[in-house]
Amino acid sequence: MADAPKPLTGAFLDALRGELGDLVDASATTRAVYSTDASNYRIVPGAVLMPRSKGDVITAVGIAREHGVPVTVRGGGTSCAGNAVGPGLVIDFSRSMNRVLSVDPGTSTAVVEPGAVLSTLQQEALPHGLRFGPDPSTATRCTIGGMIGNNACGPHGLSYGRTADNVVSMTWLTGGGEVITAGSGPKAPAAVPGLDAFVAENLAVLRTEFGRFGRQISGYSLEHLLPENGRNLAAALTGTEGSCGVLLEATVRLVPQAPAPALAVLGYADMPTAADDVPNLLPFRPLALEGLDAQLVDVVRRAHGETAVPTLPEGGGWLIAEVGGATSAEAVEAARELVAASHAADSVVLPAGPEATRLWQIRADGAGLAGRTADGKQAWPGWEDSAVPPERLGDYLRGLQALMSEKGLSGLAYGHFGDGCVHARIDFPLDGGGAPMRDFLERAAALAAEHGGSLSGEHGDGRARSELLPAMYSPEALRAMEAFKALLDPEDVMNPGVVVRPAPLDADLRRPGARRLRATDGFAFAHDGGDITDAVHRCVGVGKCRADLRGQGGFMCPSYTATRDEKDSTRGRARALQEMLNGGFVTDGWSSPEVHEALDLCLSCKACATDCPTGIDMATFKSEALHQTYKGRRRPLSHYTLGRLPQWLRLIAPLAPLVNLAGRVPVLRRTMMTLMGADSRRSLPPLPPRPFRWSGARKAASGADGPKVLLWVDSFSDALAPDIPRDAVEVLTAAGCDVEIAAPGACCGLTLISTGQLTAARAKLRSTVNLLLPHVRAGRTVIGIEPSCTATLRSDLVELLPDDPRAAELAGAVKTVAEFLTSIDWTPPRAAERLLVQPHCHHYAVMGYEADLSLLRSMGCDVDISAGCCGLAGNFGMEKGHYEVSEKIAREGILARAAAEPDRRVLADGFSCRTQVQDLAGLDGRHLVQVIAEALRR
Repeated sequence: MADAPKPLTGAFLDALRGELGDLVDASATTRAVYSTDASNYRIVPGAVLMPRSKGDVITAVGIAREHGVPVTVRGGGTSCAGNAVGPGLVIDFSRSMNRVLSVDPGTSTAVVEPGAVLSTLQQEALPHGLRFGPDPSTATRCTIGGMIGNNACGPHGLSYGRTADNVVSMTWLTGGGEVITAGSGPKAPAAVPGLDAFVAENLAVLRTEFGRFGRQISGYSLEHLLPENGRNLAAALTGTEGSCGVLLEATVRLVPQAPAPALAVLGYADMPTAADDVPNLLPFRPLALEGLDAQLVDVVRRAHGETAVPTLPEGGGWLIAEVGGATSAEAVEAARELVAASHAADSVVLPAGPEATRLWQIRADGAGLAGRTADGKQAWPGWEDSAVPPERLGDYLRGLQALMSEKGLSGLAYGHFGDGCVHARIDFPLDGGGAPMRDFLERAAALAAEHGGSLSGEHGDGRARSELLPAMYSPEALRAMEAFKALLDPEDVMNPGVVVRPAPLDADLRRPGARRLRATDGFAFAHDGGDITDAVHRCVGVGKCRADLRGQGGFMCPSYTATRDEKDSTRGRARALQEMLNGGFVTDGWSSPEVHEALDLCLSCKACATDCPTGIDMATFKSEALHQTYKGRRRPLSHYTLGRLPQWLRLIAPLAPLVNLAGRVPVLRRTMMTLMGADSRRSLPPLPPRPFRWSGARKAASGADGPKVLLWVDSFSDALAPDIPRDAVEVLTAAGCDVEIAAPGACCGLTLISTGQLTAARAKLRSTVNLLLPHVRAGRTVIGIEPSCTATLRSDLVELLPDDPRAAELAGAVKTVAEFLTSIDWTPPRAAERLLVQPHCHHYAVMGYEADLSLLRSMGCDVDISAGCCGLAGNFGMEKGHYEVSEKIAREGILARAAAEPDRRVLADGFSCRTQVQDLAGLDGRHLVQVIAEALRR
């Protein structure tokens, strides 16, 4: 168990709050979620500042200096080396100081605040045919300030250079409190008193030890200060990792967009062999030249199926060369010329398009995908960013593999091979302490140095590698770096322990301090062998949950998209849970207020289980937390009402006219909603005159020789939308199926699961297995109507009944309507409709929406998909305290799309999705079977 962090002095916090008010947050929850970045390190800050202006930053750093409090700056929190964690004041620029202030196409420059996200800058530059050159894989959430802090590069660093090569000037706050303009040219060093003399005194060491090859990022890049390099102070400050001051504003250089790049994908026997071919390909001047281990792609196949991976050549490792051209045809031809000159055993050329985009996405997700080794062990950063001159890369990789084999370690390699940069996460046994990692890193640092390399190629040294700098620098060079920092931060306020006077690399490790927590009477956490600690640590901090992925078809993370608060991201919630396991100051286990505050706005949408490359499922953790907290105790009111909604629906069905009447009288409706623990602004969904089950239907007329199906009518479809199961019967019968209807009582327990009533849910699921499985064994496929219920039987069923083999048998026999209809020989009716589709989150996350999209397009429908959650998410949007977030998600998502395309009719299979658009905008939504049934009747 970790030690409790030391709080900041009251005098410092009083002074800070006196000047900056509620921009300062020293709450336990916020300190927990900022206790780590994307690294192995855990350092709980004393407070977090969310500045709105340069003045706020200047004030805060001044107060911190007066009180001797260290300052750490933070952008997207995606630092892999512990660059963005610290014990004092953490300044998060991403919340408010995140604007692109201007784009000047005439000078091909942009002015940005430090918290501006790279993808935002790219969007602003795109209309001018421009882009920022360096592009890390975290482009959708990393900030320009973070890129400047680490001297980031990304795949296109090969063609456009490092961030240092693309910074024109910076407004910079030194640790001593001076605001300077850092630029280049003969007069640039004058901005820092004593810098000219420093350069003159260290000419020899600056010329011989710094800037030896392009990806020498470790240490400070002091070569830029040399007269022959333009006396570029801005470039020298790039990559100082927040240890020499604070970026307040930057002017960056933009480059022209490549018109139509193609990909040459080259297959080799293994990664070292692929690396051997790199020098042979560089003369073709590819825009990017990436390495990718075949085992990394296998991770994607196992998680998402073969269709998630584009066609790739044979081999154990690949080089992906992006080649430009004035037209797509020119780029493809140039890619073929590169292939012809290569020594690849096999190859594929992909023009710009969906296949190339999918391959780039796999590469972009590398950090998360590599979080597990090929055999499923947890893998960690630490040696995730080494670099050597490209001509030495093959031999370096062989040495690295031999070292891992000697130490009994493994890891999946990928990276920017054209620049000699290797990313690899390694399965250090950190649960037992940091000694094995230290032993490996010391040996690996020596290996990199033997090959003329760098400990870091773009991530910086941080807390992971700063202690190892003597492996590649002389004492004179180390003293030069210390002297440079002293000129800019004489009191060592800025990010102490990084680069200069480094902290031990095995100090403050997060994983060794986490207590072991095993699954008990809740979820099985089978993917992690029943180890909840391992499951929580799936989150390695890559921060994809902080990106708005809706434009790319993603759904994660709706609450963070709405609030922009770190605690409301998947990563923030994982950090709170990890702090629960560390126990330093989140001390009440599952019942800790910090855990529940972080989980409160989780919509349980399950999108993170699909969109996050680590596969973490926060809906499961929220349910488990509620279960462990409230079992045997009094629960919140909504758990007894919304959480047991199927039972209530059965009880009130005979009273439907009275309930509907009450729902139309505002005072009665508000009273009823309040008594339910729901938000009084919500409407009561109208009850139909007769639930579907009252029809007594059990068998539909059909051809006896047709496919045998069991239509499972869930509680929502039965009691709230009986027309949908009736239409489902019509559609399945028209498809020639032998349709049987499941007897009433088969319930998935979804509302029990979402409210953490797992004991009751387990009993409900056992009963459902008993009811449905005999039909499966009789040869019937179970067809689900409500996507959230269907997803529950496909996923949560086996997690809650892990010891019952019948659960997996049933789960494997459950399909959506579209999955089934596209699997049989049936031609659907034509329906030339313009549809706006809101897929249910669970549908997207568990089953995928591809079958539905294929079916609709085969019918002739013009389909536009609204990616992202509708915001209601079952009981979430109904509960008190959630209305504003629920509404905002809807208005920025499906409702905005509906307003922009009013001629499209809404298709939403999920009852909650249809309820949301009706409640907030008066829009009618239809289920897929209704669209098909209407087409059949025409």
